[in-house]
Amino acid sequence: MRNIKKQNYKYPKRSLAKLLSEEACYGTSATAVKRTSEDQPRYIRITEDDGIPLAHEFRTAEKWTDKHLLSAGDILFARSGATVGKTYLHHASLDPAVFAGYCIRFRFNDEVLPGFVYGFTKTDAYASWVAAIQRPAAQPNINKEEFKSLEIPVPPLDVQSHLAAELDATRAERDRSLAEAELQLTGFEPWAIEKLGMSIPKYDRRKVHAIRRNAAATRVDPFFHSPEFVEIERVIQLGPHAPLGSLIQFSRDTWNPKEHPEPTFRYIEISGVDRRKGQAKASDVSIADAPSRARMAVQPGDIIVSLTRPHHGSIALLNGLHEGCIASTGFAVIRNVDESRISRTFLWAVLRFSISLKQMLRRATGGNYPAVTQQELANVLVPLPDKSTQQKIVEEAVRRYSEVDRLEAHANTVWREARERFEQQLLQGGRP
Repeated sequence: MRNIKKQNYKYPKRSLAKLLSEEACYGTSATAVKRTSEDQPRYIRITEDDGIPLAHEFRTAEKWTDKHLLSAGDILFARSGATVGKTYLHHASLDPAVFAGYCIRFRFNDEVLPGFVYGFTKTDAYASWVAAIQRPAAQPNINKEEFKSLEIPVPPLDVQSHLAAELDATRAERDRSLAEAELQLTGFEPWAIEKLGMSIPKYDRRKVHAIRRNAAATRVDPFFHSPEFVEIERVIQLGPHAPLGSLIQFSRDTWNPKEHPEPTFRYIEISGVDRRKGQAKASDVSIADAPSRARMAVQPGDIIVSLTRPHHGSIALLNGLHEGCIASTGFAVIRNVDESRISRTFLWAVLRFSISLKQMLRRATGGNYPAVTQQELANVLVPLPDKSTQQKIVEEAVRRYSEVDRLEAHANTVWREARERFEQQLLQGGRP
């Protein structure tokens, strides 16, 4: 453990152990299962810095006891793994709820407001404490006694209330910006599909279907002939379209780390692609630690398409920031595009639509780790509207992604400044 930085707060410090109304409690280690009624508690897991994913509304714990039930104001601390040190403040709106085994529940006495304690866990001082106290093992962890030893400044309750309310107001502003950004992203494909003159029918989720024998000439697996996939291709075929392979050429350029003159190189791996926005981020990697899959030489203008779990949409259009980068062999690299027929940016946008991703999934093989070959990727059908329609869709994509960047930058800025103000008022003794 590294040395823990000491802060000179203007308020007396107390350890969490002395602020508890009852002993801290570990969560249930029971398996999470489908939640089938409102009477079953939700299964709370900390998977991000500020809450839980909506999907966990639909999961419950297989076994639990009353001690695992959360109450409004309880704070969960993640004790291990990638989220170690992250926190969650429980609200009554999610009752009944139980929590995962890698979380520790803290329930506080009337000397502190839960919202204030939760706010403190968003400060740089707390982040520094977590970094210093956790054991840097394969799976980082902090145990219950270590969390109980955490000392926090304890101002008068009116100051706590003011600081927590200010942070809550800023969080709400941040969340509004992020929600607006998400609407910009999720609304793009429906808007574009309408501009393409297409209408994708809703799938009825049937579990049984039949096909004619002559329709199974190349693939006999039932998944390939799912009505949902068949209907998507039928709708695309009603308008101008072409197989991807007739519009592009895949790059075969490779890279040899032994011939690289520098000690490091910039590497794009599949996890480095932001699936929401189709943007790739490169990381600096030592030549000595070069992964065996770091072999694809890429350049600005290339479109990289993940061949593993292709339906996740790890697809990016590279730009000047990616000059000289190396990508994983898990990508197909589209370099030459027939721009007399299709805009490169339009192609990038349409490949990320669900109508394309589901075609990739259809053509993939493998169970838990599906992958599509480059040859099968070339068979994906691409809508091919006139150039004017392509340009309108490209312009809308540029507008929306620019707006998303602005909204997310605003959200990050106001949240960072609010956390800094929170901490500064503790250091300087601010009053409401």
